[in-house]
Amino acid sequence: MEQYKDLNKQYINGEWRDGTGQSNYMDTNPYNEEVLAEFKMAGIEDIEEAYASARKAQKEWENVNPFERSTIMENAVRIMSERRKELVELLVAESGSTHIKANVEVDFCIAITRESASFPLRMDGKMVPSLVPGKENRVYRKPLGVVGVISPFNFPMYLSMRSVAPALAVGNGVVLKPDEQTAMSGGTVIAKIFEEAGLPKGLLNVTVADIGEIGDSFVENPIPRMISFTGSTGVGRHIGALCGKNIKKVALELGGNNALVVLKDANIEHAINSAIFGKFMHNGQICMAVNRLIVHKDLYDEFVERFVEKTKSLKAGDPSEPDTLIGPLINRGAVDRILGEIEKAKSEGAKVVLEGSANGTLMTPYVLTGSNDVATAKNEMFGPVVTIIPVESEEEAITVANDTSFGLSGGVHAGSVEKGVEVAKQIQSGMVHVNDQSVNDEPLVAFGGEKDSGLGRFGGEWSLEEFTTVQWISAQTNPRKYPF
Repeated sequence: MEQYKDLNKQYINGEWRDGTGQSNYMDTNPYNEEVLAEFKMAGIEDIEEAYASARKAQKEWENVNPFERSTIMENAVRIMSERRKELVELLVAESGSTHIKANVEVDFCIAITRESASFPLRMDGKMVPSLVPGKENRVYRKPLGVVGVISPFNFPMYLSMRSVAPALAVGNGVVLKPDEQTAMSGGTVIAKIFEEAGLPKGLLNVTVADIGEIGDSFVENPIPRMISFTGSTGVGRHIGALCGKNIKKVALELGGNNALVVLKDANIEHAINSAIFGKFMHNGQICMAVNRLIVHKDLYDEFVERFVEKTKSLKAGDPSEPDTLIGPLINRGAVDRILGEIEKAKSEGAKVVLEGSANGTLMTPYVLTGSNDVATAKNEMFGPVVTIIPVESEEEAITVANDTSFGLSGGVHAGSVEKGVEVAKQIQSGMVHVNDQSVNDEPLVAFGGEKDSGLGRFGGEWSLEEFTTVQWISAQTNPRKYPF
């Protein structure tokens, strides 16, 4: 981390400084508990200053030549590409990412920022015919003004950049509040990247704060016209209510209870390989991770046996070792919560067919069999735990997949793409992947959920739409005749 050091500061109005809050936060490595940095947390006054700074800088940024704005985004892409090793090291140390996951995350950041570099050149308007003689109707696409971004710990850099890069590119100012557990990889390193890329001072601000101290002030501040939140459904529901009360636009990417359906005619080997990746990538700490495996009865016994055997081969341990596939959970509280859910599922009739273990924050995989009614199937595990559920038919598989309040992602393995797509269309989910697993994200495609999994879409033209507004301006080119 030669370049990206001194990341333990707030970044407000183009300056790196301590917060004025009442508390300090020790940012630690979740695997070995090594202290990586100490933050003096931001207070409400810092939040207010950050938003005021973003609003002031945005007024000029909106009018910067779009080619210049695009160049700054391209500079950020180049910087991330050149500093990949350092960024991977930071993600491994701070978020417990394995090398595979950290590299995927950097790839995602580069991809969405590269796509965002095209946005300044796509802020076009249109002429629309009018009912009124001699009138021109013009619709202009404009930035919202200032966007507040709240990001989580699991894919900290990408789930910040997914909102920050598009919002900046279309002409907004941004205030970012990362999860304090990943304050550097999800926050301050992004500020360093854009600072080096030439972004005007004050336009992007990063505040690391204790929610117990700042309360709802980040969302309720009158300056931001939009809040982009990625996190739990409970918190998302609260933020959505606050935005509704304060007439703000909101994008919510929330939890999931994602199902991977394996139909009778599926290729069982491909389905198992898919399920292993979709469940255990980043130890299951992904909103898109497979939570339930719904398998046709004719394949069920073989699937369970082979899935368990392959799961046993996954190396768990120190994420800094390149061949580690299962690293730590973000904190011990997450481990305790999951162990409690497993015990509850067992009391409800679930059978543990692979008994994992927990040592500190390191949790090895658990595989259970049961029904959609056991705790580990009803609730999002956000850890290395999966429940395999047998079904009698394609119709039952669809019913079981939809028997949840969530609808983020999913997968269907079928003997033909056509059948897989027909089943996928019947699953109430924002995203479903045929002959693949649920963990997919691409910069040009609509990403988002249905039901309790959120509102809005990220990616490509959908991000362009989310972080902008439109204004109708009409021009009467010759005198209009009025009825009075």
